[in-house]
Amino acid sequence: MIRFILQAMIAALGFWMASRVIDGVHVDSVTSLIEAGLVLGVLNALIRPLLIILTLPISILTFGLFLLVINGLTVWLVTVFIHGVHIYRLLPAILAAVVISIVTWLANFLIGEGGRGID
Repeated sequence: MIRFILQAMIAALGFWMASRVIDGVHVDSVTSLIEAGLVLGVLNALIRPLLIILTLPISILTFGLFLLVINGLTVWLVTVFIHGVHIYRLLPAILAAVVISIVTWLANFLIGEGGRGID
């Protein structure tokens, strides 16, 4: 449970960073950031694997590049549930997903072992 909360906070940091560097991504408040991180964690655990399986042929044909679109759609889906997060088009959503992924990867690298020592 602690690991999930830590990952949600890292995702919230990624959302904040994306709102700072990408035009078309806006976050209203810190509360919205935290909620977005939690919702993104749930969506990544439940919806994203299903989308990956359903779009596997397209992903194979595009050599995995379609996964960027899936990640962007997952990030955009957060805006459906959290009204304090605004992403205005698909391209900013894809770029936000890339920024969130980089921030998450970097944080996991700095924490070490993917945060396993925290549980």
